[in-house]
Amino acid sequence: QVQLVESGGGLVQAGGSLSVSCAASGLIFSINDMGWYRQAPGKQRELVAVISIGGVTNSADSVKGRFTISRENGKNTVYLQMNSLKPEDTAVYYCYARVRSRRYENFVAVWGQGTPVTVSS
Repeated sequence: QVQLVESGGGLVQAGGSLSVSCAASGLIFSINDMGWYRQAPGKQRELVAVISIGGVTNSADSVKGRFTISRENGKNTVYLQMNSLKPEDTAVYYCYARVRSRRYENFVAVWGQGTPVTVSS
């Protein structure tokens, strides 16, 4: 079993900054991509940013230049630094990782429980 535990998030005023982190634990042989998705009330879950094991990143156009994703492979942890936050960034942010638990197994998608981020205007 693999668990993703998120921390951070909360309430911030527009223009402010927040960071969230996510640590993977359990039976882990290797982790491929890690990233963040978000889901606002009444909307579908959408990609925020993803980072490969080699550090290659991809992010949604709506957060480019404001959000930065990073990871520490040795700690199985991914981070999301969010700057210049806008009310439309309000959502539950979910951590995501593709994990291989044993050497010859396939990678499996694992999700965190979600952490709320609220940006007030």
